[in-house]
Amino acid sequence: MKFQSAYRPLRLSRLILSAAALSLSLSLLPGQSHAQARDLPDFTELVERVGPAVVNIRTSERARAAGNAANGMPEIDEQMQEFLRRFGIPVPGQRRAPPRGDRGSDGNADEDQAPQRRGVGSGFVLSADGYVMTNAHVVNGADEVWVTLTDKREFKAKVVGADRRSDVAVLKIEASGLPAVKIGDVGRLKVGEWVMAIGSPFGFDNTVTAGIVSAKARDTGDFLPLIQTDVAINPGNSGGPLLNMRGEVVGINSQIYSQSGGFMGISFAIPIDEAVRVSDQLRGSGRVVRGYIGVAPDDLSKEVAESIGLGKASGALIRSVTAGGAADKAGIEGGDVITKFDGKVVEKASDLRRIVGGLKPGSKAVVQVFRRGAMKELNLTVGEMPDDSKARAGEVEPKPAVGAVAALGLQVSDLSDAQKRDLKLRAGVRVDAASGVAARAGLREGDLILAVDNTEVSSVKQFQTLMSKAEKAKLINLLVRRDDVVSFVLLRPAR
Repeated sequence: MKFQSAYRPLRLSRLILSAAALSLSLSLLPGQSHAQARDLPDFTELVERVGPAVVNIRTSERARAAGNAANGMPEIDEQMQEFLRRFGIPVPGQRRAPPRGDRGSDGNADEDQAPQRRGVGSGFVLSADGYVMTNAHVVNGADEVWVTLTDKREFKAKVVGADRRSDVAVLKIEASGLPAVKIGDVGRLKVGEWVMAIGSPFGFDNTVTAGIVSAKARDTGDFLPLIQTDVAINPGNSGGPLLNMRGEVVGINSQIYSQSGGFMGISFAIPIDEAVRVSDQLRGSGRVVRGYIGVAPDDLSKEVAESIGLGKASGALIRSVTAGGAADKAGIEGGDVITKFDGKVVEKASDLRRIVGGLKPGSKAVVQVFRRGAMKELNLTVGEMPDDSKARAGEVEPKPAVGAVAALGLQVSDLSDAQKRDLKLRAGVRVDAASGVAARAGLREGDLILAVDNTEVSSVKQFQTLMSKAEKAKLINLLVRRDDVVSFVLLRPAR
């Protein structure tokens, strides 16, 4: 009984203290709630201020009959399209026969005359006099481009220039007094910082999404290190602005990482400082000039670095050098490891591509190379990158396939990551030349070979292996894409 009488007052006192603590905590909750609310970002004022400078971009192209005998590529029926989709092979948008009310005066479909809606993207006004920035892949191949403002005014736009390597394009509309964006400082952007996107995902105009910066200078193998965010970006957002909380544009939404075709939490934006440099050249001359030295660089593995005495796996290993190019004239050799270029440290092959591409043709540079156990400095004059979109900064053209492929009259080359992204392809090789058996089968330069005998082709090396294994006495089945049309082409090897 004594234990119980002694315990009850103690338990009661604990209950009183607990109730007091609870009361105190409840009295603090409203203040804490308000403090947390103040810490959360409010995008309303930002949307009202910047929203009018964001535009919707609609593109169209002249309808071309898919089964036109001139290109030799028959139309694909719906069952075949579904088959291609199941295996992850992009199916080009094919125009179906128009409704009865859309027939020409002679009763036939007027497909070669009417413009066909091709896609929707986003953009933003660079200057009040009508210059608009977007992605190059938004307007690539379009016959007509239309820009719609938030006040519903619509203008036919002229493509001033488009740079596929950086995926930046500049348009011009005949308008004045337009609300323009403010350009931000990417150098001040921090990982974890709140950012916002405005665009037209799936055609839903002026859609606002928000998130944080997930990483900076994300290396995707292209010319520009990209900004990674978790802002929801979907088809149609391409070309729209990425904004910081000060209402400044810090990037152009360009890519997503996806296994489903939709947003999966990882988005990429082109840094606005790089995009502005590209746009300045496009507005000035309609094209972008980049440096080029004529080498094929590759990343250096730790094992190779240790075996050659470099120790640290840092630098760009030169696989080959273009004869007569800037690197060749400077004395750079295959097997050299470039560790510095123009005073900048080269950690990997993509660093070399970006450093070289950012230099003006004709400029002088000192190159530090590691060769046979020793460092060496060479003086180099930077050349100009070819206009051909296949060329990449500092790279040579791939050599054509030989053996069984050459015997069929085919010359093919690998597609770069940028080309695959622009073409919306997961794999494939490009036909650089076709003669003999290949030409008679209907193949021609520019065709994209996606599969050989139902096996997807990922590289020239794999394509050559598949072709060499094909039986000479049987037909070889190639899945080929030409422009936006996919078809099967049959090759009959010479016996």
